[in-house]
Amino acid sequence: MKKTDELHEALKYYFGFDQFKGDQEAIIRNLMKGRDTFVLMPTGGGKSLCYQLPALLMEGTAIIVSPLIALMKNQVDAIKHASEAGNVADFLNSSLTPEAMEKVKEHVLNGHIKMLYVAPESLAKRENIDFLKQVKVSFLAVDEAHCISEWGHDFRPEYRRIRPSINDIAPGTPVIALTATATDKVKNDIKKNLRIVSAREYKSSFNRPNLYYEVRPKTKDVDKDVIRFIKQNPGKSGIVYCMSRKGVEDLAKLLQANDINAAAYHAGMDNDVRTATQDDFLMERIDVIVATIAFGMGIDKPDVRYVIHYDIPKSLEGYYQETGRAGRDGGEGRCIAFFAEKDVIRLQSFSEGKSALEQNIARQLLAEMKSYSESNVCRRKLLMHYFGEEYDEDNCGACDNCLHPVDYVDAADELKTLLDVIEETKENHKVAHLIDILCGRPSESVVKSKHHRLDLFGCGRKREPAFWTSLIDQAMLDGYLWKELDNYGVMRLTEKGKQFYAQPGEYKIKENRAFEDVVDEPVATAALDETLYHMLVDLRKSMSRRLKVPPYVIFQDPSLHAMTFDYPQTLDELKQIPGVGSGKALRYGKEFVELIKKYCEENDIVRPEDFRMKSVANRSRAKITIITSIDKQIPLEDIAQGLGLKMDDLLSELESIVYSGTKLDIDYYIEQNIDDDIVDEVYDYFMHSETDHMAEALEALDEDITEDEIRLVRIKFTSEMGN
Repeated sequence: MKKTDELHEALKYYFGFDQFKGDQEAIIRNLMKGRDTFVLMPTGGGKSLCYQLPALLMEGTAIIVSPLIALMKNQVDAIKHASEAGNVADFLNSSLTPEAMEKVKEHVLNGHIKMLYVAPESLAKRENIDFLKQVKVSFLAVDEAHCISEWGHDFRPEYRRIRPSINDIAPGTPVIALTATATDKVKNDIKKNLRIVSAREYKSSFNRPNLYYEVRPKTKDVDKDVIRFIKQNPGKSGIVYCMSRKGVEDLAKLLQANDINAAAYHAGMDNDVRTATQDDFLMERIDVIVATIAFGMGIDKPDVRYVIHYDIPKSLEGYYQETGRAGRDGGEGRCIAFFAEKDVIRLQSFSEGKSALEQNIARQLLAEMKSYSESNVCRRKLLMHYFGEEYDEDNCGACDNCLHPVDYVDAADELKTLLDVIEETKENHKVAHLIDILCGRPSESVVKSKHHRLDLFGCGRKREPAFWTSLIDQAMLDGYLWKELDNYGVMRLTEKGKQFYAQPGEYKIKENRAFEDVVDEPVATAALDETLYHMLVDLRKSMSRRLKVPPYVIFQDPSLHAMTFDYPQTLDELKQIPGVGSGKALRYGKEFVELIKKYCEENDIVRPEDFRMKSVANRSRAKITIITSIDKQIPLEDIAQGLGLKMDDLLSELESIVYSGTKLDIDYYIEQNIDDDIVDEVYDYFMHSETDHMAEALEALDEDITEDEIRLVRIKFTSEMGN
């Protein structure tokens, strides 16, 4: 073993550092003594050096198991560029040609390679096992070890086959397992599977004091919110995570359309494209990466200044690891997540069809993420508690809940009631079941357990279910309750909870936020400029009389409302207003933007910054199919059937197309399916009506005329008169 000064000299020689960080030195010394080691170190703590330096100093070759090809490449490149060791690291994976693979093996056998990165699948291959038996293995490093556990946020079944492979290759080899995120449940699962239950544990604090955490409601203006945030942080490196590959590609295109230097990254892309994108981000040729969780694991970029979750992650472990990619140099790191209940429902659907165990795990992990998002408690306290660490400060000063605190409410009586219910039901039920009892809801599980017959059934009706959710979350946080994960998440009383049950005292909580109340609200409703709105209405009436078309044909009311929020002053800006396409902007827009520009100048109005957002041209396959099919005069029923749409949905698509300014000629269909007299009557009605609202049309027109007939003629009318 190296003496202290020699170890520090090696650190300086190979990596250029004067001092170790945190537990790095103790971890390295333990491993170099041939002892199994478990390392739980948050992103940015320097995990990789814990196995890279001993690999360079110990005799033989270290086998490093890594989950992703991109991660291996990044690690190997980093060693080559940052270390004085030269070409001492390489990898074996499916990206190599047979010739390249043989060259790597030759270098390993010659003793040139001190660190050999392998995927778990590669490690299990018979030919690789036979090859590695010829190699003196210094130790096995299992990076991203949380992949072993089904309770981890990135479970990979092949990781559970690592131990048999290493037993075959080099029995008795010391093992070091490393991860940035692991609850006690995940940690114990890792140690048990790798058979290192006696390993020395090194656990760093989960507190990242330089990171700011915030959860925002995901409204219909989420794209504007993201673009505005990025434009307020020009030139800074950032990552935006999306749930799906399509979401990644759509958002990346939108950012690019708004002059943001962004690129997409997901596992479905060609490997060469992914590699080039990753390199461009590391070399700062790209400012923003829009990605699925396939991006970022092990990426050594210290100056990522923000991480945005466009969609809520499926677990707190995943959220913590992904946000941990911000501010690894100790500098600024802003972590913004957008939350919507519909995303939770969508994530729940992903586990359908899986085993009962997998569904249970997914539900519990997602429930923890939902609780975190909705909570008004310090986010740093919530995160640290989740990973088994307590945060004692009253206000962290670096999360939305601490910067904008809500008042506490008394909840002592309610806590006693909750504990009564848990005790009465033998501490054997999950949160949803307990809330059903409290609120008097005879759910299937409550009735099956005959708990609807309890005297306590409905004892908490005076409070909403959301209140009880808040209480349960914070009672766990404050140590009165604990959740038994191995038993489907049933709630148990702690010793502290039992003491309160016996001798109740004071207790206060902060009620959770109700995101469902704001998800679909227009963000700027209160900002309607009434003066400008009436001026635009007057202009529309004037043009209507002059052009002899109804006012709504020119621009509908919602479009005028949007103009008063965003104050478009050019035709290009006007095209971004909902319901205003290129055709309408060119035909009617000039007088409107001139009026708005003059109004802004005369009243010294500063336009909202986020209006600069440009939309991506709508090239959806469905709309293109509809337009081209109508050009070919294909019956509408056949178009609907081909797209898997109901007729009502197809008519909605047609309305959307013509209202945005695109002309559609559906005369061929109307002539075959609607009497001329009906067409003339409906057409004449819309010509003289002040509104195109369906309810008013149905009331004014003959009752024998169907709603679909009115809609079809309205589409014809709007297309001919407005476009």
